[in-house]
Amino acid sequence: MRIEHLRHLACPECRLPLELGRQDHWEGEHLMEGTLRCGKCRQEYPVRGGVPRFVPADNYASGFGLQWNRHASTQLDSFTGVPLTTNRFYKDTQWPKDLTGQTILEVGCGAGRFTEVVVQTGATLVSLDYSTAVEANFRSNGARKNLLIVQGDIYRLPFPRDYFDRVFCLGVLQHTPDVHKSFQQLPPMLRPGGRLAIDVYRRFGFFKQLTITKYWARPFTCRMKPEVLYPRVERYIRTMWPLTRWLHQLPYGRNLNWRLLIADYQGLFPLSESLLQDWAVLDTFDMLAPAFDEPQTPETVQKWFEEAKLDQIEIGSGINGVVGRGIRRN
Repeated sequence: MRIEHLRHLACPECRLPLELGRQDHWEGEHLMEGTLRCGKCRQEYPVRGGVPRFVPADNYASGFGLQWNRHASTQLDSFTGVPLTTNRFYKDTQWPKDLTGQTILEVGCGAGRFTEVVVQTGATLVSLDYSTAVEANFRSNGARKNLLIVQGDIYRLPFPRDYFDRVFCLGVLQHTPDVHKSFQQLPPMLRPGGRLAIDVYRRFGFFKQLTITKYWARPFTCRMKPEVLYPRVERYIRTMWPLTRWLHQLPYGRNLNWRLLIADYQGLFPLSESLLQDWAVLDTFDMLAPAFDEPQTPETVQKWFEEAKLDQIEIGSGINGVVGRGIRRN
């Protein structure tokens, strides 16, 4: 972390500013190893690998740490050469591409697919994740002067309240222990007039929900250790791929592949054959491994935004399910 980014952090216990503690190792302008401390409650928080850490390494998101460190580049537009993440970000948030001078919070950064988009807007970006995926993000984006990457808990956000111009949380909420409670942590981070954008998996009616076969498998797979599940998923995808390609040519073939627990993006994304397989491995693992997977209806998301007393509420559909946007009242 850079010393000038310390102002964006606060003790998650008492919300007061943090100060530098030990400074064991610097690399240029980055504190790579050391501690941060709170002068009031005497809590100390380590900085490891250039990332302030506010949670233990072993937590319910360990599977995400594994997948994003193994697929650190798979979904980055800079790696694929296709603006899939860029297009999704601006479609879901409806934000302008020039955000110079603003301070933005990203909750759930993963390997940094949205991070690398937002740091190009001119804003200062603070990116948080609960898992060790922060390490993949730091390797890809950590050199950017307008970026602070933090490992922390959505229920104990280590930031000042009423602080950020914009907050976004994409691909995350459904994978937290309490989706509603997780959402409630986001609006207080906004300054008055600040903008919030989120998405969450969509819950369908009872019978349609039954056709989503990942929910048949998840009672077994989400209990497996990620390091055991991942190689099994990878072998399954690689073995099934010739059949996957053939089934894709049939009417409703893509739907059939998804019901066979194969994330099929053929024809949707202009990716190479090897990248299509990598995305299939990544997203199939992402379906089966998370400890939590709680989709929501648009009506529920609308209610959350109204409870938070946000203005100009917009609830719609996105590639990931339900998208919500709103503005904190002045």
